[in-house]
Amino acid sequence: MEISLADLNAAGAEVLPGHLGIEIDAAEAGRVTAHMDVKRHHMAPHGYLHAASVIALADTSCGYGCLLNLPEGGTGFTTIELKANFLRTAREGTIRCEARLVHGGRTTQIWDATVTAPDGREMALFRCTQLVLR
Repeated sequence: MEISLADLNAAGAEVLPGHLGIEIDAAEAGRVTAHMDVKRHHMAPHGYLHAASVIALADTSCGYGCLLNLPEGGTGFTTIELKANFLRTAREGTIRCEARLVHGGRTTQIWDATVTAPDGREMALFRCTQLVLR
């Protein structure tokens, strides 16, 4: 089944990715890129980007990648573990994410994602494990 970028972005439009303004820019075998323009609603009360906003961008990118790379017989997935290391923050601009498939097994997938700050420097490193549903 072929899924277009328009289909991916439409699928997320009325749920969390859409509410946060996450947009998928590219999707190919084992790789997804996305971005999110930093807005006031992405912030924590102290005025810096909320960690959950960054995680949402990374987990969405990895999740869409998993969906596009399901093994034969896979009907869906769910995240069973995630980890993030934060290196810096942002208060404005566009943050970007690149997610890459590390392991594409029959029952699990492991994805790594790098989120970059508006200046292009690494902002967060993310890894998640997806359980393939059948």
